[in-house]
Amino acid sequence: QVRLVESGGGLVQPGGSLRLSCTASGSGFSLNDMGWFRQAPGKEREFVARISSGGITDYADSVKGRFSISRDNVENTVYLQMSSLKPEDTAVYYCWRPVNDWGQGTQVTVSS
Repeated sequence: QVRLVESGGGLVQPGGSLRLSCTASGSGFSLNDMGWFRQAPGKEREFVARISSGGITDYADSVKGRFSISRDNVENTVYLQMSSLKPEDTAVYYCWRPVNDWGQGTQVTVSS
């Protein structure tokens, strides 16, 4: 059992940037893959990015080249640096730790 707490969401203009953070606690010495999902209004929850304990990354096609996932294993924190944001990126972003651990979500709104 692990607790995931996100932060960093907010309102940003198109073309702007945001950095999301997620800190995990309660997992002891274990270092697992971690990632991000998002759910936009009227859409299914979708995969955004993931990173292994060793730093191997994977991204959804819609965010490649714009988003960057990273982690700090000492602080047990994963980040999502989002740049060149589009209105289509508006969603609730959820931190995820396989298989079944989820954060509460943080709202990202991209609008003029």
